[in-house]
Amino acid sequence: MSDQDRPDISSLIRLLGPGIAELLSGKQVELEHVELEIGELELFIPVGGVPAGYSAPAPIPGPGPAGIFHEESLRRKRPEDLISEVFHTEPEMFPSVIREVTLGATRSEGGTRGSTVTVGGSVSVPFTHPKMPPLHPPVISLDVFDTRVPMPKALKSHLDEVIDDPAAWARMNVEQYGADMVTVHLLSTDPLIQDRSPREASKTVEDVLQAVDVPLIIGGCGDPVKDAETFREIAAMAEGERLLLNSVTSDMADAKTLEPVCRAADKHGHCLLAFTGLDLNSAKELNRRIYQYFPPERLLMDLTTVALGYGLEYSFSIHERARIAGLMGDKELMHPTISACTNAWSAREAWMDLGPAFGKNDLRGPLWETIGGLTLLLAGVDLFLMMHPLAVSTLRDIAGRLIQPAKLKPGQADWANIKI
Repeated sequence: MSDQDRPDISSLIRLLGPGIAELLSGKQVELEHVELEIGELELFIPVGGVPAGYSAPAPIPGPGPAGIFHEESLRRKRPEDLISEVFHTEPEMFPSVIREVTLGATRSEGGTRGSTVTVGGSVSVPFTHPKMPPLHPPVISLDVFDTRVPMPKALKSHLDEVIDDPAAWARMNVEQYGADMVTVHLLSTDPLIQDRSPREASKTVEDVLQAVDVPLIIGGCGDPVKDAETFREIAAMAEGERLLLNSVTSDMADAKTLEPVCRAADKHGHCLLAFTGLDLNSAKELNRRIYQYFPPERLLMDLTTVALGYGLEYSFSIHERARIAGLMGDKELMHPTISACTNAWSAREAWMDLGPAFGKNDLRGPLWETIGGLTLLLAGVDLFLMMHPLAVSTLRDIAGRLIQPAKLKPGQADWANIKI
């Protein structure tokens, strides 16, 4: 429509004049093709503002233009106290449960162990609600080596009398330091170290089985062919003991040795530990391969633990993601996990002399190991491989406090609920 065709309503507005407001009162009018020219626009905002949902009172009779409210009528009484509210938390529930795995077997179960340990069974993310504590306390396994390996002074200082005797070393770990399990590392079988035979390695494990009555973890040398031979020999020798063979890897699958190890472990009633390097897709792929020859109900995962300063936060993220995925129903990640806290000693900051600003070496190393363990404890790890007695006692103490908070002593402040 052209400007000439548009109706001229200016004369109508002038005709209505002051009575236009009364004429349109209570009605909704839509105007099209209208231009308004406004010189100044004034907004009246009462002092103190008007709360949301506030309905203005009727005009107060008296002097003053109609529709203008007195300032006093808009003022509200200021509250004298904060609104009291109670904060309730409910535990987060997940649709699935992490598989439970029992390690070790007593005489009534076909083994010779004095006790067993059970890991897994989690139904929620750990330590997120007091009503949902972990089903089982964390398990600590102390290391034993079948040959001398380079160690910092802080580790060797308490091993002088047992370092050449794996059985005595294992006995000390249990009797003096309260180890729940013992890990026997058979490094001497490495073809590049001493290349001991699987039969010799089996004899070492047999000696440790006779020295202690706790469940054992059997570690290899890392060679996929030699480890397969060693694990098969030990699995047959210790039939019924429900050992944890540490570990099976994708390298074994490539070397065509994964199936024989899995079938031997299954035949003789042992458990397996699947090791991968900080990659959940690799962990899932390896687990799928293992399922072809071995029941998932006896499988644990090692997703790799990295030392503080070398990627510990990434280890935490990987373990946390795996635990949540398992709780959400991912059957390939629905397994208990372990952490090799001893990897902390590979960090030079844990043992090197870095000057007085870094503190004493004999304390810094245990702290490095403890921090790694506590970090992954919060990510849901079930079993910890450790070495230093101070790190062991600290991790066990803090885990106990998290699982069962201690009552306040007289005069001790409850900082979380204190009123200021």
